[in-house]
Amino acid sequence: MEISLAPELEERLARIASEEGKAANQVVQELVASYLDHDEWFRREVQKGLASLDSGKFVSHEEVGRQIDRILRP
Repeated sequence: MEISLAPELEERLARIASEEGKAANQVVQELVASYLDHDEWFRREVQKGLASLDSGKFVSHEEVGRQIDRILRP
């Protein structure tokens, strides 16, 4: 796979790679892997939340407000 980057992004990538002592393609692979890991985690968490809603397990807006008030009250 090949991607094209704007010149200013290429410059930033080259600088970061150099600072880390890595090749630019290694930095890109690490960034993409991290992004994909986070995206998969986020989607799983959203599904868990939706499943909780479907099963009736949720906290109302009002209750959240009460909990925040209790936390923030001196």
